[in-house]
Amino acid sequence: MLVAHSYGGSIITEAGTDPHVAALVYVAAHAPDVGEDEGELGRKMPSFTQKQDGAIVKTVDGYTYLRRDLFPLDFAADLPAAQAKFEAQSQILTAVGVFSTPLTVAAWKTRPSWGIVAGADKIINPDLERFYYKRAGSHTTVLEGASHSVYESRPQEVAVVIEDAARHAGESSN
Repeated sequence: MLVAHSYGGSIITEAGTDPHVAALVYVAAHAPDVGEDEGELGRKMPSFTQKQDGAIVKTVDGYTYLRRDLFPLDFAADLPAAQAKFEAQSQILTAVGVFSTPLTVAAWKTRPSWGIVAGADKIINPDLERFYYKRAGSHTTVLEGASHSVYESRPQEVAVVIEDAARHAGESSN
């Protein structure tokens, strides 16, 4: 079983066709189809953060990060302030190409999937998350009020979804 958050959803969508993978769990994550990329879909349903000029900083060597002053409220609004500020300072840069590389396969077409919509996500539009999971036929859970850091702010509820996927992975496929 593969579990992913954010752009990791594209990774498990590609890698999930491996015969050893029984299920996919998307935690406030992207789930593009073949030929789609995250950037294109994000432009169709922009997030709160995408609408803020300069919120995403691009480095000269081709990486991005969320402006540190915006991170606590945009990425981690439901975490303790000290933790969100620490995470803002310790974010890992993301290669720009991650968001514009089209997928070549979509494992959710052949594997059962579960999706968690972070209801107050400002990084990925919750409507885009809903779109992905509906299209994939995912077992969907909406966690109202949850930020993009849903795996940290609501760990028990996320664990319940992962456990459900583990129990039922072999029972059906999309």
